[in-house]
Amino acid sequence: MDIRRQGARWAGPFYGELREKLSRRAERAADVDEVLARLKDVGYLDDRRYAEGFASARLVNQKLGRTRVIQDLRQRRVAPSLAERTVQKVYHDVDEEALIGDFIRRKYRLAPREGLFREDKDLAAAYRRLLHAGFRSGDIIRVLKRFARNPDLLDALEPPQEEEV
Repeated sequence: MDIRRQGARWAGPFYGELREKLSRRAERAADVDEVLARLKDVGYLDDRRYAEGFASARLVNQKLGRTRVIQDLRQRRVAPSLAERTVQKVYHDVDEEALIGDFIRRKYRLAPREGLFREDKDLAAAYRRLLHAGFRSGDIIRVLKRFARNPDLLDALEPPQEEEV
């Protein structure tokens, strides 16, 4: 079972994933509900705390974008509204453009800065990689323009800017 120590309490996988794992191993389905209820009562099972820890770790350790973290939380059966609220809270003061720049520097650290995106295909590959990492298209394009040899190619990809009301 995937249970990690957090501070003075145990925080494990959230409810849905744990229910699935226990259901596969339990002799009786009723036992699963009893175990989950007891874990929740004792405080070992807390989806909110799990989501906060997961989102914080993804930001600090892997420096992924909001969209990817929300997607990963949903994949782990965290309620969509809880996943979105938690990621909004964790990423509240994060400058995603700076995060994208850091991501590029980290992932392409061995490539020389002046030859980083010389070929159009390299620029397209970086764009796809950043989308997969969960960053928004507009932010990706703005940052890639700073790194690209031919930033005009990115103008065709740039989404129209929304008018502020």
